[in-house]
Amino acid sequence: MEQKPIGSVTHYYGGIGVAIVKFKKEVSVGETLHFKGAHTDFTQKLDSMQFDHKEIKSAKKNQEVGIKVSEKVREGDEVYEA
Repeated sequence: MEQKPIGSVTHYYGGIGVAIVKFKKEVSVGETLHFKGAHTDFTQKLDSMQFDHKEIKSAKKNQEVGIKVSEKVREGDEVYEA
């Protein structure tokens, strides 16, 4: 079964290792995410996320949030539930 992406990377801050992800559904801290793109393919647990520089527990649908990522991601990379 083909997985549908639940979000996509809209920006990446390499210096601090933070991805800005726009989610297509509600996502909560503690879930495991799979980042996949042309040069990206890794899975990590969502330990924390921020919106407007404040910690949040869950992201609403269509909300863009900052996530600390363990590896480099690129704009346009898709995010899946792992």
